[in-house]
Amino acid sequence: MEKGLIKAIETAESIAIFPHTSADGDAIGSSLALALALKKTGKKVIVYMEESIPDTYKFLPGSELAVFISENDDIMGLNIALDTGDTARLASRAALFFKAPATINIDHHITNTKFAQYNHVDASAASTGELVFLLLKEMNYEIDADMAKCLYTAIVTDTGGFKYGNTTAETHRTAAELLSTGIDVADLSQKLFDNTTFVKLKLTQKAIELLELYENDLLAVTVITQDVLQSTGAKDEDCDGLVNIGRSIEGVEVSVLIKEKSTNEIRVNLRSKTYVDVSEIAAAFGGGGHKRAAGCTIKGRITDVKEQLINTIKDKLKRR
Repeated sequence: MEKGLIKAIETAESIAIFPHTSADGDAIGSSLALALALKKTGKKVIVYMEESIPDTYKFLPGSELAVFISENDDIMGLNIALDTGDTARLASRAALFFKAPATINIDHHITNTKFAQYNHVDASAASTGELVFLLLKEMNYEIDADMAKCLYTAIVTDTGGFKYGNTTAETHRTAAELLSTGIDVADLSQKLFDNTTFVKLKLTQKAIELLELYENDLLAVTVITQDVLQSTGAKDEDCDGLVNIGRSIEGVEVSVLIKEKSTNEIRVNLRSKTYVDVSEIAAAFGGGGHKRAAGCTIKGRITDVKEQLINTIKDKLKRR
């Protein structure tokens, strides 16, 4: 990595880490791992969250370092954005991010806008967790079992348990080294993939009922409104992974989850199987991501957003 980036970390006495809004396993895992490593060297470290850590990841070491921002928070010497493609993904924390004397952006999304003073963006990495692992190795930090647990979570969640096409030989080498610290992979995998609540199960059932197919069954669309969340008792975080239901259907190329965050704010998750680049679709609406997994936030009514997305995706499906 760039020498200036590493020097900025080495010389900073206080550091804030910024995962993206609606933080997933990669954003949380990589942030907590880096925070633990930096704290071990005696630095003042916090992880600035937009929302609370989802229940699925609260067992991870370092969760106590996660805080919410307020108007009275101290300005840190260095701010580091992890797994964050652009400043919009910092949401209400964006202005605070740039108040630090130095800023760093580490990410693996090809659509990253390189918004910080120092930017390390590597789209060949399967996860930001891999990049944090390499950073810690380059800085000669010892990766202990707690850090390894967080980094393994980052990697295994962003590769879908090593099932997605972003998984590389380097991904497996990194995972192997993390496992050598003695973490219990069976226990970790059970917590990440085999635990669910009855509420999420009810939401999943509702999502299946609401799923619609378009374009000769090439496109799957699921719409989750606030009414649906309230009727099932589910939280926003319970929507994680629902987009994969449509993607798993035989013959479907693109799956879309359209989630109502508020009356005029819609969060969209996109997944594809073989040939549609969903990062291009997300970028058209101000978002970004990867070829097979991307997302965006759109202002507007949910019915209008749905129509716009379907029309845009139809064009991509026809270009094959």
